[in-house]
Amino acid sequence: MAKTLAAKAVEEISGALPHLIRLPQGRAWIDYDDQADVLYVSLKRPQKATDTKFLADKGILLRYRGRELVGVTVLDASRPRRRKNGRS
Repeated sequence: MAKTLAAKAVEEISGALPHLIRLPQGRAWIDYDDQADVLYVSLKRPQKATDTKFLADKGILLRYRGRELVGVTVLDASRPRRRKNGRS
């Protein structure tokens, strides 16, 4: 029997839970632009970022206000990521 869309979503969200509960502020707003394939995770609203660090090997932008991480932007978000051990 094929998994329903809801069952797949629950499985994927459940897999992300350990990462989500470790967010620095304990709260996040998530937006996805499917045309650009970009995922935006805001840890503060509004972000009002003053600096950005680009992790080119991961396609991720870390957005800072001063020394505080206020957002993460993931480019090509639907593309599988490679972990350090070589697996995706």
